[in-house]
Amino acid sequence: MASKLWEKNVQVDHDVERYTVGRDREMDMYLAPYDVLGSIAHITMLQSIGLLTADELDVLTAELRSIYVEIEQGRFAIEDGVEDVHSQVELLLTRRLGDLGKKIHSGRSRNDQVLVDLRLFIRSRIEDVVAAMTRLFKTLQEQSERYKNVLMPGYTHLQVAMPSSFGLWFGAYAESLADDLAVMRAAYHITNRNPLGSAAGYGSSFPLDRAMTTRLLGFASMDYNVVYAQMGRGKTERVVAQAIAGVAATVSKLAFDACMFNSQNFGFLRLADEFTTGSSIMPHKKNPDVFELTRAKCNRLQALPGEITLITNNLPSGYFRDLQLIKEGFLPAFDEIIDILTMVDAMMRQVKVNEHILDDSRYDLMFSVEEVNRLTQSGVPFRDAYKQVGLEIEAGRFCPVKQVAHTHAGSIGNLCNAEIEELYRHELDRFDFDTYHKAFNQLLGRQS
Repeated sequence: MASKLWEKNVQVDHDVERYTVGRDREMDMYLAPYDVLGSIAHITMLQSIGLLTADELDVLTAELRSIYVEIEQGRFAIEDGVEDVHSQVELLLTRRLGDLGKKIHSGRSRNDQVLVDLRLFIRSRIEDVVAAMTRLFKTLQEQSERYKNVLMPGYTHLQVAMPSSFGLWFGAYAESLADDLAVMRAAYHITNRNPLGSAAGYGSSFPLDRAMTTRLLGFASMDYNVVYAQMGRGKTERVVAQAIAGVAATVSKLAFDACMFNSQNFGFLRLADEFTTGSSIMPHKKNPDVFELTRAKCNRLQALPGEITLITNNLPSGYFRDLQLIKEGFLPAFDEIIDILTMVDAMMRQVKVNEHILDDSRYDLMFSVEEVNRLTQSGVPFRDAYKQVGLEIEAGRFCPVKQVAHTHAGSIGNLCNAEIEELYRHELDRFDFDTYHKAFNQLLGRQS
């Protein structure tokens, strides 16, 4: 069994080790490639301040790049008895390079190692989330244009209220994603700062060049105060989880609408058969299980910021082992939201819209406001027009005119989809993913 990085002469009790390590080995596999990248940047800096020779840097860098390839190819594992990914990488270097492998930890702690690993991981996964959001956004915009002239009832209090359209319905969720993207970009901005060099939270007596590692890892800036860098553990995850929860809230509402509109009592939408399931005893059933599970998964993601808050909200400054537990819910959340967005995008591309909803007379009354407005435009005071139409409805004499002529910005006849596209594009263009891609390629000795 490998010894711990911190172990001296007393071995830890097996049950204590099991309890304290928990799922760290499993969770740290998410962080493995980023631990190697952070280590390459760190040793490059160590050489610049005289703690490694140029030859030592070359040997260590080559071996770390080799470990990175092993991770890419699925040949890397955290061994039994090894606490975490940081220990495993250092163990491999020491096995292969002897005492030289022991030099890479100068000037850092596992505290700032995990901080930088998490920042690099989050930054990359936010890029993946943004790509999935963008695909769904484009699908919603396309469907909004395709069905912009198909009317449907709008509801307040789940009562038939006023005319809406599928153009409005699809477009509303597209614009919601534009706002969600703005929040995601803010989370990315907070993430894109370098905590490396804060060590255990109080810096180091070595003359670390933190600006250098910031540049090498493609960060926009650093967490300047070393105590605050450590305080960022938990805070960063909470902020990012809140951004993910915002996306999940949008998609959850969309899923609820889709389930309701797909039911026979509404019949506004029909999901593609491959996105429905049957009943074991009712041969006619086509259940919207995919959307129901989407709703539940989204609601679970919306609980994540609260979970992180409850783990961290009574901790003072400094590092505490409590923070380890955040990984278990947080790291897999990116795969979850990407899977959700991908599935919803596929469903929205294939959904069929009922273009004859208004043939049903139960929706006639939604045109009452249109009649009130027509009378008002003809010179009847609004309150008198309202009363006149109300009396006609009570007497059963109301006869709807099923055409609408809305022209103001954002209405049925003027969806502003181009403006919504520009709103989304403005936020999307403010992400700077290329900078960190170039930095990673340079650390790995690859072409940009």
